[in-house]
Amino acid sequence: MNVRVRVLDVAHVSPEETANLPRDHAATKLSPFDTFILALPPVQFIFFYDDRSLPPFVSLASSLRTSLAATLAVFAPLAGKLTACPNDDVVVDCSPDAVRPGVKFVEAEYSGDSADMRRLARDAEHDTEAFLQLVPDLELGRLPAPVLAVQVTRSTGEGGGTVVVGVSMHHAVADGLSVLHFLRAWSAASRDKSITAAGIVPPTFDKTRILQHPKAETSARMFTRLSAPGLPTVNMLPEPDWTRQSRRTYLLSAGQIQALKRRILESQAAKNGDNQPSLEPPTTYVALAALLWTSIARAVDRHADDADEMYFQFPADCRRRLRLDPGFFGNCIKVCYARATAGEICGDDAFASAAAAVRRAIREQKEEEDPLGDADRWVEINRGVPQERLAKHWSNHQFMAYEVDFGWGQPSRVEVVSVFSQEMATLIGARDGAVQVSVALDRECINGFEATFLSQISASMIEHQMKSRM
Repeated sequence: MNVRVRVLDVAHVSPEETANLPRDHAATKLSPFDTFILALPPVQFIFFYDDRSLPPFVSLASSLRTSLAATLAVFAPLAGKLTACPNDDVVVDCSPDAVRPGVKFVEAEYSGDSADMRRLARDAEHDTEAFLQLVPDLELGRLPAPVLAVQVTRSTGEGGGTVVVGVSMHHAVADGLSVLHFLRAWSAASRDKSITAAGIVPPTFDKTRILQHPKAETSARMFTRLSAPGLPTVNMLPEPDWTRQSRRTYLLSAGQIQALKRRILESQAAKNGDNQPSLEPPTTYVALAALLWTSIARAVDRHADDADEMYFQFPADCRRRLRLDPGFFGNCIKVCYARATAGEICGDDAFASAAAAVRRAIREQKEEEDPLGDADRWVEINRGVPQERLAKHWSNHQFMAYEVDFGWGQPSRVEVVSVFSQEMATLIGARDGAVQVSVALDRECINGFEATFLSQISASMIEHQMKSRM
């Protein structure tokens, strides 16, 4: 790897008033939702801030350290260590010994100037090599392991200030919503000098409601043994070969998304006929999932016959169905699958067919009374899905990462650096109702994906404009 980031300093940040942390923070037990992804790479985000009014880097970094310490006093387990227990349980140990020396805080310098860093924040094609150097490493292969690390990187040379904040968090401790919860609190502490004043809901690390489920304990330990049969060593899943990948980002405006939704609705109305009751408009998520699924399916040669089943993997948040506290912090995501035949996903009415399949899958998981009822079969279910006919999507357009303002304004770009498979798509909510779509595919497939992806958006906009003139 071509080294473009030089480390200037590595410090550690401890929570403020460690001695006054509540006793129930001493150890937080992991749930089945957590241990199921124990072996996944960490969740990693980068936030670009590009403004000539940025404060000097020394004071900026000092402010981030101070506000991080204040935030960790509230999010105490993030300062702890993921630790193995003798009974095959894994906990987040937040005792004073585990918290020392604190969260790793890296200050670094990018070898390019501000113009080069602005290019990183502008180009649709990711410079994955550079992105990976803008997030801090987490040593996760052996417990006890740190939960969180952060990095702040400045540009060199002339041309105005550019700063990148990178965050790495162990996935067994938090899903995307929880990571965002922490980031919003940290940025509020930096911006407003107060987490409470910003209206951030206090985090709740108590997982009693989940752990009281009759299948919780055995399932959590089963998943731990699968990922870490030789505790304290964890067999981390290998990260995809980014040298064979192309990662690109697209921004869909609110108008484009509305046109996609209208196209699905009109196609379904035409298929059902005039005598059918009025149809419920598709959600933004359904429209984007259908767009991604059909675009990936047409770009990647699955060697599938028309009758073969195709799958779309997506995350389903279970917090509401489990009636968890609004501030619940941890993982509460279940992997779900939409199914349709290759003929439906790649045929003439593919877009509407994909949307109908995604909607069915979402309805099924919402009607599921007990999200943990089949926890003992999660591994079997996932292994039963043929990987060669699977498109994967992670995250949600309600992940409003562009609201993370440390006091220097909103970021000019946010990207998910961690990609868990060779083919994967992510969504991030953007400004004014827009949605950012990032896609990772093999290099030989990405141009085909882009052609289908953009053509479907264009066709939807043209149809909408023509109907508006009638």
